[in-house]
Amino acid sequence: MRDALKRRAAEAAVALVQPGMVVGLGFGSTAIWAVRRIGALVAAGALPGVAGVPCAEATAALARELGIPLVSLDDVDAVDLTIDGADEVDPQLNLIKGGGGALLREKMVAQASRRVAIVVDDAKCSPTLGSHFALPIEVVPFGWRATARFITGLGAAVALRERADGTPFATDQGNLILDCRFPPLQDPAGLATTLERRAGIVEHGLFLGLASDLFVAGEDGVRHIQRPEDLPEGR
Repeated sequence: MRDALKRRAAEAAVALVQPGMVVGLGFGSTAIWAVRRIGALVAAGALPGVAGVPCAEATAALARELGIPLVSLDDVDAVDLTIDGADEVDPQLNLIKGGGGALLREKMVAQASRRVAIVVDDAKCSPTLGSHFALPIEVVPFGWRATARFITGLGAAVALRERADGTPFATDQGNLILDCRFPPLQDPAGLATTLERRAGIVEHGLFLGLASDLFVAGEDGVRHIQRPEDLPEGR
């Protein structure tokens, strides 16, 4: 059931893609449906001139299989539209991302985008970030335990992300992920600033003020929510 909802949300967002666009291709179990739909439209000749900027190596591999032309972030002045998923979304369209470990590239592509469409099923919606999902924080391997102690001092229960075989999970950049369980975040912007000032922290999974559109799939269909300042005049 959840897979079906994820697919509906993703495919609804793909309706925003127009011929000739540079599209950020997200990573994760929901965003992958968007990549597949774009691939099908490209194959059918419905999206001529579209090029994708993948947010993860796994996304790049799938896009190549589907025949989506790829470019790097360095090749373009801006990304027209990024379609990506999220682990948790609050009513202001702020996000926690990074469950798949691609948060650094995802944030870089999002920040370079004119429009960011987030696709989720309704279980990902929350009144306050951190209510249901730990905050992923990407850290350099050097001194990671010291970094973990710093984050623990901020009030989080910190766990090093591991693979199924018990070895540490490594990002595409070769960094580590600390999954940090904070109480519900009353000041996510303040926490983001604190984390960004700490050497050893490469990036955090708080995506604040980046999403312009949210597609939420539930049993009653797909809702398209836009950040108020992004609505066209007269709406």
